[in-house]
Amino acid sequence: MHRFVSFFLCTLFCLSGCDTTENRIMVIGHRGAKGYETENTLASVQKALELEVDMVHIDLFRIKSGELVVFHDRYVDELTNGTGDVEEYNILDIKSLLLDGNHRIPTLQDVLELIDRRCRLNIELRGTDMAGKVDYMLRHYIEEKGWKADDFLISGPDRHELGEFRKLNPAIPIALMTGEDPSKVVGTARLLGAVAIDAEYTVLTEENIRKARHAGFKVFARTVNLPEDIAAVRKSGLDGIITDFPDRIR
Repeated sequence: MHRFVSFFLCTLFCLSGCDTTENRIMVIGHRGAKGYETENTLASVQKALELEVDMVHIDLFRIKSGELVVFHDRYVDELTNGTGDVEEYNILDIKSLLLDGNHRIPTLQDVLELIDRRCRLNIELRGTDMAGKVDYMLRHYIEEKGWKADDFLISGPDRHELGEFRKLNPAIPIALMTGEDPSKVVGTARLLGAVAIDAEYTVLTEENIRKARHAGFKVFARTVNLPEDIAAVRKSGLDGIITDFPDRIR
């Protein structure tokens, strides 16, 4: 009887812990956990950490005084109590802006210190003339703070900016962002030395995912929030899902 119970429990454990394709999908918190906290804030990043994401996604600009700040829009008008082009701000003025919930715009360094290697970090380059500063900052955290190149993923819509980053840093992974069929951008992805293609989930099919993966790239779906959409993309052979609601993927 004791042997039977032991065998049953062992079998149950193995089945419940089975490493299926769905279980291997990477959960990426979009702008932290945007569905629960103001996007791209320390509160949003903290919420994503509490929801045990595999990776946090943030957006990044380089402002006039040289700092790298975490923000999505080119202009601050819609998301803050200020006005104007975010790249024209200096650090003192950017820190004076208020977001919903009385949050402040963090710097990349603020986010890195908060995460403290508890998960990977996907940095989307939104602005211009950023590659050198981003490379410098991430090298510092790798050389002085114990981070590894694979703890980071650089992505963005600007192929030139991604290319400049790749020239400076051949070690940190890159994901090519696209609104197209991912199988149609594998040539560009190869030129950039990318490891992944980050595509709008609405353009993804099992066939184009398979083709992109066969070409050697991981495929991430962006931005999947509704339960029915999550259920659909989980079955399509994806490597990762970018979402405002990380707990819905789990």
